[in-house]
Amino acid sequence: MISPELLSILENVSDPEIPVLSVVDLGVVRSAERVGDRVEIEITPTYSGCPAMKVIEDEIVAEMNKNGYSNVSVKMVYAPAWTTDWMSEKGRRKLQEYGIAPPETASSDKSLLTGNPKNITCPLCKSTHTELISQFGSTACKALYRCKDCLEPFDYFKCL
Repeated sequence: MISPELLSILENVSDPEIPVLSVVDLGVVRSAERVGDRVEIEITPTYSGCPAMKVIEDEIVAEMNKNGYSNVSVKMVYAPAWTTDWMSEKGRRKLQEYGIAPPETASSDKSLLTGNPKNITCPLCKSTHTELISQFGSTACKALYRCKDCLEPFDYFKCL
């Protein structure tokens, strides 16, 4: 459960790798509650080796402190594993506007098994005439694509 009071504060904490997304948009906040004089927050990493999680944890504590909460604990929760299905629609729109193709709505990606490439929509010109350049983009959670119509490269936030 996330208390509405704490939710509004957490919406001010940006993902350090994609600053247009808040940790709420990203869906990594599992719970945020006041327990007596303490604020307890649980977050789930986007993947087990995500280097941004320590920064996110520190930013959550700093933002809570800034808003008058001095006794804050942030706990990492690994199960169930985070999925792109937890991203908010608002977050998906923000990614699109920022120039990153948002993940598809289904978290399972069978394109490598079937050999059928994904049709990813270019966030710049909206064409689906795109091609995968590399499974690895600017961060581990993104793949690099190129639009065959506008010829621009773009990141795609992979489904996990």
